[in-house]
Amino acid sequence: METQFHGGEEEDPWLAADKVYHVVFCFSISLLFSTLASLSRYSFLRRHSIWIGSAFSVAAGAAKEAADQFGIFPSAGASARDAVADAIGVVIAALVLFLWKSRRSRTRPILPI
Repeated sequence: METQFHGGEEEDPWLAADKVYHVVFCFSISLLFSTLASLSRYSFLRRHSIWIGSAFSVAAGAAKEAADQFGIFPSAGASARDAVADAIGVVIAALVLFLWKSRRSRTRPILPI
């Protein structure tokens, strides 16, 4: 695939559909793996489900960028802007999950034993 240059810099606009795909992909991976960890029978995984989901998502984003760099996917190579979009997706997911978890724990009734 040919790389386009504009003004001496590689064309990789911040506001492109590709960046939205990166945000949505990492957001979804974070939600998926966090949910799976929260359903585990192991309390350690449930307690750290947001971190686990985020770690899997960051790893998936990094793997995609590495694959781009090695030419596995049709791409101009790894992109720092794609990595930033991945990180934004992870942060948004972590915030949503944290708010959901804290709201859920506040609304859960405390039952006398």
